[in-house]
Amino acid sequence: MLTQEHFQRFCRAISEFHPDHAILLQNGRELARHDWVPEVRQNQYSVTKSITGTAIGFALAEGLLHLEDPVIRLLPDCLPPSVSPRLERLTLYHLLTMTIGQQSPYLMGEQRKRMKEKDYARFALSRPFEEEPGFTFRYSNVGPYLAGRILERAAGQPLDEYLMPRLFEPLGIPLPAWERDPLGHPFGAGGIELTSTELSRFGQLYLQDGVWEGRQLLPQDWIRQIHRAWIPDADGQSRYSLLFWRGRYDSLSAVGRFGQYCTILKDKNAVIVLNGHDDGQNHLLEYVWTYLYPHL
Repeated sequence: MLTQEHFQRFCRAISEFHPDHAILLQNGRELARHDWVPEVRQNQYSVTKSITGTAIGFALAEGLLHLEDPVIRLLPDCLPPSVSPRLERLTLYHLLTMTIGQQSPYLMGEQRKRMKEKDYARFALSRPFEEEPGFTFRYSNVGPYLAGRILERAAGQPLDEYLMPRLFEPLGIPLPAWERDPLGHPFGAGGIELTSTELSRFGQLYLQDGVWEGRQLLPQDWIRQIHRAWIPDADGQSRYSLLFWRGRYDSLSAVGRFGQYCTILKDKNAVIVLNGHDDGQNHLLEYVWTYLYPHL
């Protein structure tokens, strides 16, 4: 059984990595938390990808989109003058699994600061597709960004507005600030601002198989698909599936670049949220497996 002393040992162990908050939910209640700083909304970086994926989950259930839909049909006005056969075979599924066939990552943070192109979708689809889509995982912001643009086109409204009645309002989350691209579209690969508490509600929704306050909010089939469809990472240890990371103990995680984690542990009926400003190289989940998981 996890005690406050176990949790404080964990907090002391990760303190060198500049954390802001650590929250542990189990059996539907807050079991432990530590706030190094007062809680405010903060950039969740690539946790945003999982929020975008969730929007796609809603759209699939509503019949707005299908995983096998070709991207050239979904974004016809963003295509390059010459469409390659590989681009013709690119689907929404490939975007969500980061198996698009481009050998280089695009629309990454430092790249966006230097870009002169304003239409990110047209830019991304004009880059070379050196490999056949669907085979090799390569981490890039292109897939989730294009997925967000596709959702916006299919729903007729921006990502954040689409998610308000479906996700944010039911979870008691006011409209979040969200990074925009130069044309004003929410950046589906990063930049959403949430508090750690708000992020913990997002994790709890997934832990409860999409049910919130007795209502099936998020389609359960979407969550099943995340567990069925996965691609191995280059290190052979992590797995990626529909804009979520799958890890040890069949955990499911939304992960941000600077130490943002929302990890769902189905076998322990628990959610762990971490937020901070680290460089993303600390592998904080290793501390979760060592200090917290054995006691839950």
